[in-house]
Amino acid sequence: MAHSTLTRQVGVAPLRPAKTFSPTARAWLFLSPAMLFLGVLIAASLLVLRMSVGTKGAEWSGFSLASYAQLLEPYYLKSLLLTLRLALVSALIAVLLAIPVGYCMSRLQSPLLRRVFLAAVLLPLLVNLLLQSYGWLVILGPGGMLNQALIGLGLIDRPVMLLYNQTGVLMGLVQTAFPLAVLPIASAMRGVSRSYEEAAATLGASRLQVFRQVVLPMSLPGIITGATLVFAYNASSFVVPLLLGGRRVPMLAVMVHDQIAPLMNWPAASAAGVVLIVTTLAIMTFSEFVTGRRRRILEASQ
Repeated sequence: MAHSTLTRQVGVAPLRPAKTFSPTARAWLFLSPAMLFLGVLIAASLLVLRMSVGTKGAEWSGFSLASYAQLLEPYYLKSLLLTLRLALVSALIAVLLAIPVGYCMSRLQSPLLRRVFLAAVLLPLLVNLLLQSYGWLVILGPGGMLNQALIGLGLIDRPVMLLYNQTGVLMGLVQTAFPLAVLPIASAMRGVSRSYEEAAATLGASRLQVFRQVVLPMSLPGIITGATLVFAYNASSFVVPLLLGGRRVPMLAVMVHDQIAPLMNWPAASAAGVVLIVTTLAIMTFSEFVTGRRRRILEASQ
């Protein structure tokens, strides 16, 4: 009472509590940058979709499905199947290589060693993709390091052609996308409780049996996630197939570039991009369905 009287005499307004946002408002405010970014991506996708049904020279005013009909030709179908096959094979190889690395990372006790392993895995993501591809040109060339090493060891008599074919492209795809497979697998294996492994070892299982029958099944959601990330990343890869495969490995992203750069055929390039996006999203949706079902089974068994 005395404080309010003194406040009126002095002429100072009483302090009011600061206005606070509701939890819902704070959540939307926190998500606003990501929502803005997603909005830009969705708008760009809709523009590409509109351009895909246009005609050359009248991309925004014309309407035609000729670009999609063109994709049914054998050359374009072969390119789409080649893209999906290389992306799938690279995903399988990357996952097989990432499983032991992820298991080793998940079982490291030293924080320093864990950081060293993480830095080594993330190193390809810190180097420009163009520089990595030029590095593969030096390694895989006829006079490159790999051929020289094989000749020095007496395994081959003459250089093996590893560039401008599917072998070189596949090696580049696996190396550049390898971190995308390691990280989710290591995270999933880190979440497997040691008590399950100890219980299996107590029942007489060997280390290999524990890994094959306990760790791998419980890490399956992370393995599927890693494979899906590598597949989606490599399905849209452009730099690696262009430099390591040239025009002899016509993946769909390279064909999209060819339709834009020399031909300026924006509707055909947009249609190829839409087909690639839809195909990748369909496979990722199926993978997410399998992962979610497996996760629910694991949660129910626990």
